[in-house]
Amino acid sequence: MNIQIIMDYLTELSLNNNREWYHANKEFFRRANAAFEEFLQELMLEIGRFDGGVLQHQPKDLTFKLVRDTRFSHDKSPYNPAFRAHISSGGKLPVPVGYYLMLKPGDQSFLGGGLFADMFKEATKMVRDHIAQNGDEWEGILREPAFRELFTVKGNALKNVPAGYEKEHPQAEYLKYKSWYLEYPLRDAELRDGEALLAKAAGLFRTMKPFNDYLNRALAGFRMPESR
Repeated sequence: MNIQIIMDYLTELSLNNNREWYHANKEFFRRANAAFEEFLQELMLEIGRFDGGVLQHQPKDLTFKLVRDTRFSHDKSPYNPAFRAHISSGGKLPVPVGYYLMLKPGDQSFLGGGLFADMFKEATKMVRDHIAQNGDEWEGILREPAFRELFTVKGNALKNVPAGYEKEHPQAEYLKYKSWYLEYPLRDAELRDGEALLAKAAGLFRTMKPFNDYLNRALAGFRMPESR
């Protein structure tokens, strides 16, 4: 697995973030993208050892484009110099939640999981309701020594517990959240050995699986809004 060509390409793209360079280096992109999909395939096989639902997808269907939507951004750079993928039983959609990988130079890479998207109010309510009703199970997952050593739950949150929930609930702080996700940062130096990265990612994702499973039970029945 050639992770170095991925990082080399993304580094050059970050230094030459314009359409001229991008189109002049399509072959460079093709080789880097092929290396990323090869790594994803190996990673999916490892994840499949403890979460077989991910094996029904092809790597190319789980990746995100480099092209940025700059319409509402002050940064008009046309490309995001990062290779990203979301691996779950439902593919790359944010629900069901799964395992997220982003490779980006400058020590900006990370492994993640959980519910990143907080624009779906129904999904947020479903998770809040599940935490309110199954708080002990939630707390048990978060208190597992292996989990606590690796992860801290992140997410956009309200200042106060929303209406309809007990302000003194044992998990009141988590009821304020609108999204619940995990991030494990990776430094560029950790990406030099593809086999080591594969083993590390698979181990981290195995540890976060109970967290993902809990959220997916909460989100059972959720349907992504239809695009208009």
